[in-house]
Amino acid sequence: MNPQDLLTLFDAAAMTALAPLIALALGTLAVLACGIIPGGSVVRPIAFLASLAAAAAYCVKTLVDGAPATLVLDGTFQSGPTTAVWGLVFIASTLFAWLYSAHYYEEDAPFKGEHDVLMLATPIGMMLMAGAHDLLVFFIGLELLSIPLYSLAAFRRDRIRSIEAGLKYFLLGAFAAACFLYGAALLYATTGSLSLDVFADPTRRAVILDQPLALVGVALIASSVFFKVSVFPFHLWVPDVYEGSPTPVTALMETGTKAAAFAFLLNALAMLPNSTAGSIALIAVITMAAGNFGALAQTDVKRMLAYSGIAHAGTLLLGVAGSLNGDPARGGAIEAALYYMAAYVATAGGAFGLLALLERENKGTTTLESLKGLAQRRPVVAAALTLFMLSLGGIPATGGFLGKYLVFSVAVRAELIPYAILGVLLSVVALGYYLRVIIAMYMQSPAEGSVVPESRPTPFATTLASVVCAALVIGLGILPRWFLEVM
Repeated sequence: MNPQDLLTLFDAAAMTALAPLIALALGTLAVLACGIIPGGSVVRPIAFLASLAAAAAYCVKTLVDGAPATLVLDGTFQSGPTTAVWGLVFIASTLFAWLYSAHYYEEDAPFKGEHDVLMLATPIGMMLMAGAHDLLVFFIGLELLSIPLYSLAAFRRDRIRSIEAGLKYFLLGAFAAACFLYGAALLYATTGSLSLDVFADPTRRAVILDQPLALVGVALIASSVFFKVSVFPFHLWVPDVYEGSPTPVTALMETGTKAAAFAFLLNALAMLPNSTAGSIALIAVITMAAGNFGALAQTDVKRMLAYSGIAHAGTLLLGVAGSLNGDPARGGAIEAALYYMAAYVATAGGAFGLLALLERENKGTTTLESLKGLAQRRPVVAAALTLFMLSLGGIPATGGFLGKYLVFSVAVRAELIPYAILGVLLSVVALGYYLRVIIAMYMQSPAEGSVVPESRPTPFATTLASVVCAALVIGLGILPRWFLEVM
């Protein structure tokens, strides 16, 4: 490629589309530089927040301008309002995880700079995944997200469970990446291209999906994406990795990673044959069952929320199946997924964040036993955690309720009614373990002779993140129009 071709590739439209990514990349370099300059530890939080704020401002500008979706970088990356909303979701998930981590790593304070660099790199990968219109671009985004998360999962190097979580996530993630690359290679051998444009023409799409080699490639790519969103049968790694990872990192895995993988899955729906809608709906229901019944058996709240995340992935996958089965407006599935993930980022992010706060007070313990009597010791924390549990359970007047309503509506419109009914019933089952947390906090007292932890002052960063998460959960549940109109 000569310099003139390079200038053509990075024209004004491309630079505008890539502005959030550039802001985050420059911010990552600035945070990294703070580790080697005198007094950098003071400037580092400012650089981190400024980078996220700049990226968010560019995303908002895209929404305000109302520019239609466009392909840039020679058709490999798609930019537009939908990508911008996804970008805001990724930025929010990163911000919440970072705020909750501010006072979490007391013994690892000297390495906080490395932590911030790794965390700020993840939304770059998320945005690339959401806007990818080419399998190679998606893979680059996938690795830009995954490699920092492998390190963050093992960040608490003095804890064997954290090291084990990082190793498990790395080994299984590497296997999933290999599946994606092999699947992409098979598709390239069949179509001669890695672009999603080859599926745009219905006639050519039918010819491609009629070839066994292409179907194997699509299956391998789908299995890799299903691993990232923790869909059955690629979900078994989740409880161990989530439990061993630092809790703020778990929050980022549960929200941002899941959102990025679903964003790509919705972009790449044309790769999946329409005839697979029933099979994907069945996988979604099985995933919900595995997550909900697995959570019922847990006594550790962190593992319980890990299984809960599996169930929520199944719920979203049901909306994907509905889109495949002839949703009259495919945007209905995208709108439902965006709303669901926006509410889920606030809900699950807040729940894991408060769990990180309580974990510090309880010396690393996150069991239900440690939550008994919390309403008497920390009434505000108990009230916020109750709100998040109710939203996860889909109780009306919360963002979680309307998110589930929109997803199940997509399935009903697509005539996947039996699966939608099973999904609703399994959502009712989920209330069993969410209510256990509320009962422990409000209706049970610590066991006789047990040591009740001292309540520490709540750090400002934790308070700020929790207030914003709670406000979003209530706002999305009571006044959803402000978000829906943006889309």
